[in-house]
Amino acid sequence: MRTEWSIQDLAKAAGTTSRTLRHYGQLGLLPPSRIGANGYRYYDQGSLVRLQRILLLRELGLGLPVIAEVLAGQRDSGAALRTHLELLRQEQDRIRRQIESVQTTLHKTERGEQLMAAEVFDGFDHTQYKDEVIERWGKEAYESGDRWWRSLSDAEKDEFHQTQRDIAADFGRAHAAGLAPDSDEVQAITERHFRWVGIGWQGRPVEKQAFIGLGEMYVADPRFTANYDAHGAGTAELVRDAMRVYAETHL
Repeated sequence: MRTEWSIQDLAKAAGTTSRTLRHYGQLGLLPPSRIGANGYRYYDQGSLVRLQRILLLRELGLGLPVIAEVLAGQRDSGAALRTHLELLRQEQDRIRRQIESVQTTLHKTERGEQLMAAEVFDGFDHTQYKDEVIERWGKEAYESGDRWWRSLSDAEKDEFHQTQRDIAADFGRAHAAGLAPDSDEVQAITERHFRWVGIGWQGRPVEKQAFIGLGEMYVADPRFTANYDAHGAGTAELVRDAMRVYAETHL
């Protein structure tokens, strides 16, 4: 049974290039298991598993600096792969729903039948976070937020998303400037973020532990981390810490 691969063979098997694998090696993401006397890089089965994790995280939209942090914090490859598998299954379900949605739209359009918005947009909205919301804040919180979201016009949804993008970008600039979580500038951004979160809570108070827990999720869940770290690696951690400071001070 084959126990190691050359860089060329590994690149071919993974559908990538030797240059990419060397770049991963230079970043410390994928060091070779050994380097031969001729200077050639060789990779063992552990390298294959690690490369698979890297490629999966790339598919989820994470940048290389964030991937390095994720790999450094996940020493148990089995647990990491189970996490990746669950994320892939969630993505598979979302794509399945999109396919069914498009098929329904196509069939009804061809037959001249009335379209239903819920059918047309199934698989394209925020429901991918349903389980997380229910687990953390309860079914009532999810259903209330879901009704509110579906009641918005397209323009209102776009405005809500743009507000979040602006806040995330400002957090990124604050992180790049080296500002502390408890600085006046960062806390002002966090105040805007708190008000933005409160919109989705539909009049219910955003409680201290809920706000802190949301910040923790931004770092613990790669999908949320990628959203903030797109503005610079480490931004999600600044947001988490700033939210904790805000909650301890104001809630």
